[in-house]
Amino acid sequence: MTGTTEFGLLAPRKVASVAVCVVAALALAGCGGKKPDVASAAIAPSHVTTIGVNSYLWRASLDSLSFMPLLQSDSAGGVLITDWYVNPDKPSERMKVSVTILDQDLRADALRVSAARQVLQNGEWVGAPVQAATVQKLENVILTRARDLRRDSVTG
Repeated sequence: MTGTTEFGLLAPRKVASVAVCVVAALALAGCGGKKPDVASAAIAPSHVTTIGVNSYLWRASLDSLSFMPLLQSDSAGGVLITDWYVNPDKPSERMKVSVTILDQDLRADALRVSAARQVLQNGEWVGAPVQAATVQKLENVILTRARDLRRDSVTG
């Protein structure tokens, strides 16, 4: 009997080599050859954006507040905060503005503007009330600019 050992077909060395081959074959089979589905990975054009909020509102906010020093800007969260701005015509008064964009849609309720005002009294800045009309006018300026930007992008 050529090729046989004292253990026959179930020799420990043969069993170990067969087991290693089976494990290797199963591991390689798990690597698969399936191509990724490129069509399902594509994003619908209406959802393609580089920022987390409506880009027209974001750009309009930046444009409208460009005369004020910018303290913080977060396009993913839609937050713009200006530093204190002193109007050269009124050096005893300063304003700080915060704009929050709440949605990806261009809507009036997707924009929140708040402002703080201080006046100079006896060499110190003291908090003063902001007229509601001031905040409303700023919201309208931003919304009008956002609509203009959208209209310009649609008409070319």
